[in-house]
Amino acid sequence: MNDLGSALGTAVTLVATVDPAVARIVGLSLRVSLMAVAIAALIGLPLGALLAVTRFPGRGAVIVGLNALMGLPPVVCGLLIYLLLSRSGPLGALGLLFTPTAMIAAQAVLIAPILAALTRQVLEGLWEEYAEQLLSFGAGPLRAVPTLLWDGRLALLTVLLAGFGRACAEVGAVMIVGGNIDGFTRVMTTAIALETSKGDLPLALALGIVLMAIVLAVNGAAQFLRDSADRWAR
Repeated sequence: MNDLGSALGTAVTLVATVDPAVARIVGLSLRVSLMAVAIAALIGLPLGALLAVTRFPGRGAVIVGLNALMGLPPVVCGLLIYLLLSRSGPLGALGLLFTPTAMIAAQAVLIAPILAALTRQVLEGLWEEYAEQLLSFGAGPLRAVPTLLWDGRLALLTVLLAGFGRACAEVGAVMIVGGNIDGFTRVMTTAIALETSKGDLPLALALGIVLMAIVLAVNGAAQFLRDSADRWAR
């Protein structure tokens, strides 16, 4: 118990003094996660919007597949990206394996289906509510997408925050494609796993404290946006 208390005290000190090692790992984690969310948003939001307003043969199967991909195991995603970027893979010549770029790609692949599925749910409800009015103004389904995206912006910000929280907590995929290289591809989750196995509890706890703070901040922001959306709706 004394050892745990000492480790926790050291961890708090590391966070409070902005230890360079902690700051470096946290900075890389945030950079990778934010880039992944941005790329996933460019794919997921338009895809979700199109599924929300259009009807075509096989749409149900696409939605089922998209919902299934929301539960894609991270290690499977990491393995697929690894095979693509390995020397014998189709993209091996780019030399991206065990780089932050590979980690961003893995996280984006994991997050894009989540953003697309949640966006579809948000905008489908808005389309059902405003479809007649928008069609009367001559705005077809595709032309209505920008209006729906703007009207649902607060809910979509919550969707993006959910994607960011998912990215920050990812460990399996980034471990496979990033290699957990110190000072280059080591992020919070992989560092916590490594330092715990090494017995360096202060650093692991310090990173855990920061990660929990980020998760709480993201959830707090999401709740604030939901409340704001409810007040706006009234």
